[in-house]
Amino acid sequence: MKTVTFYVVALLCLVTTAMNAQSFEERATAISKNIEKITQEEKDALKAEVDAVNIQLEKGEITNEQAEAKKKELAEIRAKNIEQRVALEEDALAQLVKDKVDGKITEETRYFKFNFSNKKDTVRNKEGYRRTTSQFVYALGVNRMVKDGVAADGFKWRSDFYEVGLSWNTRLAKNNNLLHAKYGLSLQYNNLRPDNNRIFVREGGQTVLAPSGRDLDVARLRYVNLVVPAHLEFDFTKKKVDGEKVSFPSHKSVRLGVGGYAGVNVKEKQIIKYTNDNGNDVKDKTKGDFNVSDFVYGVSAYVAYGEVGIYAKYDLQPIFNNNEIDYNNFSLGIRFDFN
Repeated sequence: MKTVTFYVVALLCLVTTAMNAQSFEERATAISKNIEKITQEEKDALKAEVDAVNIQLEKGEITNEQAEAKKKELAEIRAKNIEQRVALEEDALAQLVKDKVDGKITEETRYFKFNFSNKKDTVRNKEGYRRTTSQFVYALGVNRMVKDGVAADGFKWRSDFYEVGLSWNTRLAKNNNLLHAKYGLSLQYNNLRPDNNRIFVREGGQTVLAPSGRDLDVARLRYVNLVVPAHLEFDFTKKKVDGEKVSFPSHKSVRLGVGGYAGVNVKEKQIIKYTNDNGNDVKDKTKGDFNVSDFVYGVSAYVAYGEVGIYAKYDLQPIFNNNEIDYNNFSLGIRFDFN
């Protein structure tokens, strides 16, 4: 028994060492791939289930109404599976970011894998002076519905957003470090939180706020956009001269980025929490079509020093389609570019 315990402990140590050997970027990329894999698995499973229902319908084993009800039930089950499984990955991602901010993931760990092969490559990658580098992007802050530069009334300051993604940064000039092209792929999570116990409802093809009839603890509409951001970045990091060798590090000094993004809406849902008449806590999630724009495009900018900066973005398309009053979303927050 002691021998078995020894090998189990040794195996756990090896696994822990291997995980620590991964860079921050590699671990973040792995989590992103897991999220994509989960979504695809559930979608494939739903397609197979819907096909089976269609076969039952063609054979006359069920009616059209039964088929539609069954498809809706299956879609809700798969959507819940996606939400629960992705939530675990999002928790892992949040912990990873916290470890990075707390300094628990070091540069030595990041380049561990090079130490056994090519010493020259180790130094080159460790200093990060390649012409194109990659970063993990994480941003968070507040949202505001605005029209003509004026914020809409009736929303809490806790209306928030956060963004996760990967970016690539390419130095544009061969022998000058000022101008960089920054581009990538991001998920933008936007939350709108009405006050005065109101919720979003669809009326006559429009999305409006209406009284919920309850004393709400939480009310928020979340919509998620998958976007491709692109920025022209001015990086004032000085070049490094070592004898005849000239290197161009990045993300070491003041940076300014101006640009925009474009993408698609991938999910929307409304979440409300309240205490019912029996004193029980209730949490309702309503997924579906809240008339959020299918396509998103906007402008964005940031001012940073090193890997941390102030970030702003503005959606040029209205939040909701076909509303009498078009409101746009403005976001302001903090951005991390972990290089």
